[in-house]
Amino acid sequence: MKAAKIIGILLLVYVGIVTLFESLLGYFQPGGDYTMVITTTNADGETNPRVLAKLESNGQLYAAANHWPRAWYHQALENPNVQITIGEETKDYIAVPVSGAEHERVDSEHALGPVFRVLTGFPPRYFVRLDPQ
Repeated sequence: MKAAKIIGILLLVYVGIVTLFESLLGYFQPGGDYTMVITTTNADGETNPRVLAKLESNGQLYAAANHWPRAWYHQALENPNVQITIGEETKDYIAVPVSGAEHERVDSEHALGPVFRVLTGFPPRYFVRLDPQ
């Protein structure tokens, strides 16, 4: 019984750490040369900008859903017409879900470290290729 309590407390502490880390990332929205802003549109027609890591592979631009909060990803699947802002330049793109060998290639080229995976709670990772319009 005591072991179950300890495991339960450790699990709650871990969930708290993941929640705090994800919340701080969402709040501070880090930026720089390695980031871009994706603007998606939800079902109500509202646009939602989100800072993401800028990933490139084989001359193509990609975005990765690396976290549990991923509304932007679901919105991009529902309405693949997105805008990407890199620096001061904004362009229109089509978000294309990635799977199979392409997913494996991009994932291996942009692997996440174990500390990041632990801090984010081991979410599944999904990619979209951003094809210029």
